[in-house]
Order: sequence, then C-alpha cells, then structure tokens
Amino acid sequence: MLSVSQMTKRITQPSGGYLPIKSFQVHTYDDGLTVDDSSPEYPAFASIQGMVVDYLTRYMSGSPLRDAFLISLMGASMVSEENVAEALLKQIQGLDCNSIIAASIAFGAMADAKIENPDSTGFKFTDVKVVKSTPVKDQNKSGTCWCYSSNTFFENEILRKTGKEVHLSEGFVVYHCYLDKAIKNVRLDGTSNFAEGGAGLDVAYVWENYGMVPNEVYTGMTYGDKKFNTAELTAMLQGMVNVVNQRKLKKLTPSWQDGFKGVLDGYMGKLPETFTWEGKTYTPKSYAASLPLKMDDYISITSFTHHPFYKPFILEVADNWTWEESQNVPIDELWEIANYAIEKGYSIAWGADVSERGFKWRKGYAVLVKEKNENDLSGTDRERWDLMADKDRDEQRWEIKGPGNEETVTQESRQMMFDNKETTDDHGMVIVGTAVDQEGNKYFKVQNSWDTNQLYHGFFYVSEAFFKAKTMNIILNKEAIPAKIAKKMGI
Repeated sequence: MLSVSQMTKRITQPSGGYLPIKSFQVHTYDDGLTVDDSSPEYPAFASIQGMVVDYLTRYMSGSPLRDAFLISLMGASMVSEENVAEALLKQIQGLDCNSIIAASIAFGAMADAKIENPDSTGFKFTDVKVVKSTPVKDQNKSGTCWCYSSNTFFENEILRKTGKEVHLSEGFVVYHCYLDKAIKNVRLDGTSNFAEGGAGLDVAYVWENYGMVPNEVYTGMTYGDKKFNTAELTAMLQGMVNVVNQRKLKKLTPSWQDGFKGVLDGYMGKLPETFTWEGKTYTPKSYAASLPLKMDDYISITSFTHHPFYKPFILEVADNWTWEESQNVPIDELWEIANYAIEKGYSIAWGADVSERGFKWRKGYAVLVKEKNENDLSGTDRERWDLMADKDRDEQRWEIKGPGNEETVTQESRQMMFDNKETTDDHGMVIVGTAVDQEGNKYFKVQNSWDTNQLYHGFFYVSEAFFKAKTMNIILNKEAIPAKIAKKMGI
C-alpha cells in the first residue's frame, strides 16, 4: 500500500495545486487558552494531539468508538495494557475536556509503550512532604548522573536560601573532572579509575578548586548539541590515557596534557576565564563565591560495618577517585537523618544501586521485592507454576502487583549485599520528598536525571527497604542532621 506522500508524487498537479490556498478563507478561532507541552497534567505533544484530532474526528463523524481508536487498542494489546485502554475508552463521550484528555492519554500511552498508566502499576502514592527543587534534567547518553544529581542538589540549596532558581553548568564540572581524573590515573600508572562515572562530592571538589559557572555561560556541548552524549569523547580520552601510560617516551612532558585539553576543547568547548552574567563580570571562582554556599557545610554519610560507626572513611568504590571520606552511621540512623532533612526542608543527594529487579523507573517506583518460589504457592497457582517454562517462571519469581512482599533489611544483610557486589555504585539522584502508598508504607520521592517522559514526569518513589539496602551514600547540609546524631559524629 502506498502512503499519501508516495501517491501525490505520482500525480502531476497544476501550478498552485488543484485547490490553491488563495481560494480559501482563513478564520482564526482562539479560546484564550495556551497549551503547554511541558504540562504534567496531560500529554500535549503535537504528534499526539494531531492523531487525537484525527481519531476524535472519525468518532464524531459517525465511526464507532472502537473503530476510531482501533490502532490504539491494537497497541495496547501489544504491550498488555488492554484493561487500561478499555477504561480510557469508556471516558470518551464527545468533545468535552475529559474526553479529549482520555483520548490523549489513550493514544499517547499506547503510542509509546514506555509511558505507564498509574492504575496499571498497583501502587498509589500520596506525597507527605516535598521540598522545592529545580527542574528535572536529562543526562541523555552520558554516565554523568553524579554531576547532574549533585548540581541539582546544590541548585536546590541555592533555591532554599534565596528563592531563586539557577542552573549550574554540568559541562564545567565534567570537563575539570575528566582532566584531573586523567592526571591522577597517569600518576598512579593507570591503576586508578578513569571513566565518565564519578561521585557526588566531585561537584564540591570542582567548586572548591575551580569555581562554578551558570549553564547558560558554558554548556559543555558544541555544534548545536542540546543534550550530552559523551560516548565518543570518553573513548577518545581513554585511548589517550592508555597510550600515555604505556610510556612510549622515557620522560613525560606536559604535551600529553595539552593534547588532552585539546580534545576536551574540541568536544566540549573552551572553558570561560571570565564572563558576564546578569550585568556583572565574573571568573568561575568569583561566581562560586557570589553564591550562598560553602562546601564545608556539606557532608557525605553512609552505613557499613567494615569500618567503625561515627568515624569517617574513604568509601571503597571505583568512582570515588578523589578519595573523599564519608561519615559512618547505623542504617536506621541514616534513614532517620534522611527523613529529618526532608521534614526540615532540605533535599538530599543520593547515590544508590539501581540494578535491582524491583527498580521500575517507567512504573515510578523502587522496591526490594522478595523472590517467590514454589513454596509460596498452593492449589492451582502451584499447578500453573509447575507447568511454566523457565522464562515465565523467572518472571513470576519477581512479579510485583503492588505494595508488600519486600525483603527485611538488617545492618548485616545490607553489608553482605555490598561485600558480595549485589549492591554496587550505580546512579546518583536527589531525594526531594516523603510519601506513603495506599497501605501506609513509607517512601522517599526521588528526582532523577533521565528526562520527564515517564509516569511521574522525572520522579519516582523509593521504599524504606530499598533505601536501607541499596544506598551507597547521601550528601546533605550538616544543618539537616538531627542534633543527637551530629553529636555522635563530632560535628
């Protein structure tokens, strides 16, 4: 079957076409409302709305509702969301606002199988306390979550102190970390980690040593790029570091660093030495000094038993290339600190393992799901289990239908997960709130850096068990620590 575009190419039309535009009269209608593509209330993307207009036009022109939305229903079937589609279809009655929104969700959700419907997840979350945060960012195709999350955290601190939103430059931080990480790697004969990954305190390291700039001044992107993609850059830099470590020359010269900077300049742009912002001239150092933050006011806290509690230690993960220390507290106190901070209006930079089966980004939650086995089943359920293929049985082992059925986390089990590498240093995010599910279980509301095309528009909910088991460390203002715990840590 030929598309409309292909068919028109086969037909010779007179100049101006068979229906010249000048033969039509233009009438503009304005309801005074503005459709915001970024609105979280309903999907207003142009591509979706165009198809919704098409489908609703068919329906209002006499086509049966199911025929008008047949493609959406087929898409729903392909992603096993028939029930969601049918429920939305029942809400479409005409051209009223509710019908249009239902049609938009029906088409949008089924056109993009990545978008979940809240009713299909089994969870219903209610926010208890949410602190103000700057907008969700998109790290895109880069391993720089550590920078995006910590930058957002410090932006939140500025917002908390001044009421003003700023966007700190991720590119500025990443550039300096690439260079200093390479220098350390060469000094250590290639035995330290060199990769695009990093730790949350790397932002504080750059702030203290080099300053900061607004993102509008330096994005770290060239040639019209709008989002980070560091894959080629990282491979290029890794190759350079590997060659330098091979000692082709008996004596190293600064040439390799000049070449390294040249690659960074080519891919990310040259760093600004001075810049004008909001009518004032700054250097990166003076701009950082103009912001109401002191890096000494912030602390990293973790919870592991292979070091004494209430004493700092260097967390042994590869991305901690600056060898920054974290204070050590029992896991129940780490949970207490995080809850206290949110209650007092402070956000928290959070490093955690997100490789778990219970981490469901698209569905908007992270739980420490307990594995099922045949001993948990009886009757017909057990009979079906015995007849299942291995693949289906594996899916059933980790099935999540809603709250409950989570592992019990102890200090010992948490330590074991870290020691046997079940818990790894995966991802940096920002805790911005507390919440409960429909059964009253407690969660943290977390801001991610994977864009907003997700159920909760870039946020998700983390259960108490998941937090206690999978947290690597948190970074927060020392003022946000309960006094009794701060005293134990000597701060």
